[in-house]
Amino acid sequence: MSEKTVSFGYEEVAPEEKTRRVGDVFSNVASKYDIMNDAMSGGMHRLWKDRFVRRVKPQAGETILDMAGGTGDIAFRMAPSGAAITVCDINQDMLDVGVERAMDRGLKDDEGSLVWSCQNAEELNFASSSFDAYTIVFGIRNVTDIPKALREANRVLRPGGRFFCMEFSTTEWPGFKEVYDVYSHKVMPKMGKIIAQDEESYRYLAESIRRFPKMPEFEQMIRDAGFANTKVEPILGGAVAIHSGWKI
Repeated sequence: MSEKTVSFGYEEVAPEEKTRRVGDVFSNVASKYDIMNDAMSGGMHRLWKDRFVRRVKPQAGETILDMAGGTGDIAFRMAPSGAAITVCDINQDMLDVGVERAMDRGLKDDEGSLVWSCQNAEELNFASSSFDAYTIVFGIRNVTDIPKALREANRVLRPGGRFFCMEFSTTEWPGFKEVYDVYSHKVMPKMGKIIAQDEESYRYLAESIRRFPKMPEFEQMIRDAGFANTKVEPILGGAVAIHSGWKI
């Protein structure tokens, strides 16, 4: 891969082109994003997210940055803990959906404050050592410069702060990989066409999963960003994985 290009699905494009096109994808799917998550995972994404939040263990009084948290799924699960949660996303359309969902839920101040902020994971405007925890769920693979975003995550965490990321990966279960590949490349785009009237966006999302680094490679990227005590927790043989690390 040329130093001047990055992957957008199976294409190689200029970094700024990927940022723009990923933005277009999520603007297109924002209104149907949560419905599509249910349809594509058979509702299992809800269980995965519950499991993820149990690993994070949000506590009252903590400050947590939920990156790529647009529609609020993770923030809403953490809010009852009493943590102060800042939800960031590069896409304002996704954030608008999250704000509307928060209003529909009638979240109260005593359930933890929620702040919504449109920001790029690669260039956060927060001061160093601002947060106790950093979470990112199904978002890191869409970042143009992943190592840079990981370094930013490390920068904004306080010493002893924890990093948690859940992302699609490559399953290691024999037989299931082949079935999952067919599902991702053939079924997901068609579901996107039927439910969200957007086949191309879901074709990209399927391709982006295949281009994402395998679990050991991504764990090394997290260590290279300065995190210690890294851990990987595979789900469905690694089709989904929870990655974690601590800022030293």
